[in-house]
Amino acid sequence: MILKDYFEKIKGIRVLATADKSGNVDVAIYSRPALIAVALLIVLILFGCSSVSIVDYKDEKPSLILEDYLNGTFDAYGLFINRKGQVTRRMHVVMKASWTGDIGVLDEDFTWSDGEKQKRIWHLKKISPTKYEGRAEDVVGVAQGEVSGNAFHWEYTLAVKVNESVYNFSFDDWMYLMNDQVLINSAEMSKFGLTVGKINIVFLKRK
Repeated sequence: MILKDYFEKIKGIRVLATADKSGNVDVAIYSRPALIAVALLIVLILFGCSSVSIVDYKDEKPSLILEDYLNGTFDAYGLFINRKGQVTRRMHVVMKASWTGDIGVLDEDFTWSDGEKQKRIWHLKKISPTKYEGRAEDVVGVAQGEVSGNAFHWEYTLAVKVNESVYNFSFDDWMYLMNDQVLINSAEMSKFGLTVGKINIVFLKRK
């Protein structure tokens, strides 16, 4: 194989892998025209950026202890924001939360701005000092969550009814404790890796 002839004749995107005598592998992406490679490189850089980790909040105060804060009755007010940035729905939620040992129950009643009413009951289980599992009727599989500092992060798949059909959406859900009464919740909703909307909620614990 004559590399000079190969590189002059190729079209589209190619990947070249090489290895030294110690077995260390290196990979290069190249293309003709070069613009394709440049565009691909930009995409790789964007998607390769490190994401936020729950441990980034380990020193933030006040510390969020789910069993302590999520205990009692709450009012929550939230917005659904579509991918264009437009608020399309508003909600009010009354949540009653309680814990028995490492098992928690979050009983949520939603009232949406279009008149729809919805109920979800979360069953939480503490499986380690910082990690939790969650189940609900419209949650596909098991939600996985972790707490650190003032933050709680969990991920799950939710079966959402849209008109007469049901679709599964992935949720990347973050909660931040502000004080002993206020918690802010921000969740990103996606399908096939593409963001379709966001939900922002403020929880207010009743005294």
